Amino acid sequence: MEIHTVSIDDIKDTVTVGSTSNVRAIPIDQIDSTFKSQYIDLISAPLGSKILSFSDEWFASASNLTTPTPPIRKPGVFTHAGAWYDGWETRRHNTEPADWVVIRLGVASGKVAGVEIDTAFFNGNHAPEISVQGTFCADDEKVKDKAYDGWETILGIQECGPTQRHGWLLETITQKAYTHVKLLMYPDGGIARFRLYGVAVPVFPQSADDVFELSATVMGGVATSCSDQHFGTKDNLLLPGRGKDMGDGWETKRTRGEHVDWTVVRLGAKGEIDHIIIDTAHFRGNFPQKVQVFAGNFASDPKHDEAGWVEVLEPQKSGPDVEKEYKSELKEVQGKPYTHAKLVIIPDGGVKRFRVFGRKAV
Repeated sequence: MEIHTVSIDDIKDTVTVGSTSNVRAIPIDQIDSTFKSQYIDLISAPLGSKILSFSDEWFASASNLTTPTPPIRKPGVFTHAGAWYDGWETRRHNTEPADWVVIRLGVASGKVAGVEIDTAFFNGNHAPEISVQGTFCADDEKVKDKAYDGWETILGIQECGPTQRHGWLLETITQKAYTHVKLLMYPDGGIARFRLYGVAVPVFPQSADDVFELSATVMGGVATSCSDQHFGTKDNLLLPGRGKDMGDGWETKRTRGEHVDWTVVRLGAKGEIDHIIIDTAHFRGNFPQKVQVFAGNFASDPKHDEAGWVEVLEPQKSGPDVEKEYKSELKEVQGKPYTHAKLVIIPDGGVKRFRVFGRKAV
């Protein structure tokens, strides 16, 4: 997949028309394989996305929409407003055409490839139909105004069923980058989760000498494949911050005998590596024994055993709940631009964050 690298001014210049592409409904069992190794969720809460405004959230909070974990159910639990739901639910009998929520993306801006709506556990009170709009705007307050008229369609009206995942792939990724999206449901009801899949359009440093996090999700980094993610997903490795517990890191299942696990990361931009950080925050009895890093310069996403990988960090002893920087230990990085990095853990275990810092290749 192509990585889009533009400045803020370039992005503003491209904000002309929205997506009028046809869409294709994705079967439930293909949603993850269609989106999660090619794109990121641009509105995932751990990225820093923010609910700015909404028409109503009487029964359940709009903030639940961007929770990264799957919805849960608590049968028989009631609040002052009614039955407890892990999602966004509005009152009945909406007099307007639709209820809506406005969300600021967790990245500087992003181009959209697809949408997922999950109505898990909403049965008889689910949203019958939805649509998604987008805009590019530097002012959150302006976007929050109900009179704001800068919205354009990303995904036209689509029908939803009760208690199930729905995925729609745009015919082509949007030409335009967006900073905010608006989810509409017609006329009211409940939605458990909202995912907006696409690519980050980062704003890179002006100077070629500046060091930044090449691997970060917000800069366009994507974890494209891994050997295993039994307890925690590979995508968590590239999130900002050190997380809150073991649940928001990458963790593989236990193994016996000789073994290694790995994750391949496409960097947000081709760059020369300056230093690497590997963080095992919250992994105290299940951290890897050793960590190792490879890098490569590839035209497309490589397989983990493809020729072209170069060892840039020899196996290093790991430790519990520690953030470790590797710089003097690195080799094969001076003057060599790389597009991908591969984190190897020996033999298995959990890692919270994998950060590759460097300078953007000119």
